Amino acid sequence: MNAMVSISTTAAPKRRTFGELLNSDLRALPVVIALVALWIFFAIQSDIFLTPRNLSNLLQQSTVVGVMALGLMFVLLVKEIDLSIAAIHGVTSVLSAKLIVDYGFSPWLALPMAVLIGAAIGSCSARWVNWVGVPSFVVTLGLGLALNGIQLLLLPATARYGLMGTGVEYIAQTTISGASAWLTWVVGLALLAGLIFSGVARRRRAGLEVSTLHSVVLPLVGAGILGAIVVLVLNASQGIPLPVLIFVFLLGIGGYVLNETQFGLYLYAVGNNDEAARRAGINVPFIRMAAFAIAGGVAAIAGIVASSRTLGVGVFSGGGVGGGTLLLESIAAAVIGGVSLFGGRGAIHAALLGALVIGTVQNGLNLMGVENEVRLIVTGLLLVLAVSIDKIIEKLTGQQSF
Repeated sequence: MNAMVSISTTAAPKRRTFGELLNSDLRALPVVIALVALWIFFAIQSDIFLTPRNLSNLLQQSTVVGVMALGLMFVLLVKEIDLSIAAIHGVTSVLSAKLIVDYGFSPWLALPMAVLIGAAIGSCSARWVNWVGVPSFVVTLGLGLALNGIQLLLLPATARYGLMGTGVEYIAQTTISGASAWLTWVVGLALLAGLIFSGVARRRRAGLEVSTLHSVVLPLVGAGILGAIVVLVLNASQGIPLPVLIFVFLLGIGGYVLNETQFGLYLYAVGNNDEAARRAGINVPFIRMAAFAIAGGVAAIAGIVASSRTLGVGVFSGGGVGGGTLLLESIAAAVIGGVSLFGGRGAIHAALLGALVIGTVQNGLNLMGVENEVRLIVTGLLLVLAVSIDKIIEKLTGQQSF
């Protein structure tokens, strides 16, 4: 009997099925498969698609939507929605341009001010939601319309501020090539290794089993190979564009916050069950306000990158009145990448994968000479398909995540 008890207590833990893994660790697999399929399709349709120059353009085109989706992800995690991020994007970019052009502010001062103002606007939305109890959908929709009006008031009679010669244009025009690009790859891989080792050490201190192969070796090798391919391709063009590095840097910070900090844990807790989180002693209103502030600040960063690429700001900034396609594409990128609209689930790579899907569709259809209307139709269908696949996986595995 003692032997039997000993055997039962030392038995290996039950291995998870593929369906269970697909519902958790491998949640991004359908998105990756879809992205590969899109690349194969567009490569067959156009000889230009896989050229280094076009791939560099694709990454740059995906940057603004990716940054917006990254900020929006924090709000979605706490089971809220922010429909004002495109308007924040527009009004902060116009405000920074006004400070630089009309009042002679240095970009080193005006641009950080724009980011802080964006964060302040976002936190005000959450404060109103917390105080009055109005759904964030209504609050941010109304705020977005108000910000559109402010954006128009800030513009001059020409309805546009040109930024050529102000120094802002260097953000989009700067590239890192040659040995500097490879050094950037080494530094990035080292930072990723530090993040992975930190997570492994934290799990082991908690008494959890950690597979060195699956948790350390495979992620590092995979990231190293993928990063090397990206550097090779971009070096064959003009190098790594600075906006792409900014996006990667923000992804790194976001990954650290979500995976290695108590604040990240609280975000998931509030999104899964805000009442249970409140009873556990978590300051739910503060966490919600911080999430909206992050979304607002990150939207302002996206506005800076966009204005640098277009060499100016105007009525069109932030997608125009109502957010245009920018708002819809940002939401679609986050959801397609794997962030739940019902809170509590989503990894940092969702912003990257979703933005690449949106950027690939836009770039590939443009190369095929397809009208913009068709691109919107395809993007909308992809969003519905992504959410549908998500729900089908949950039904097949019997594990509801929302």
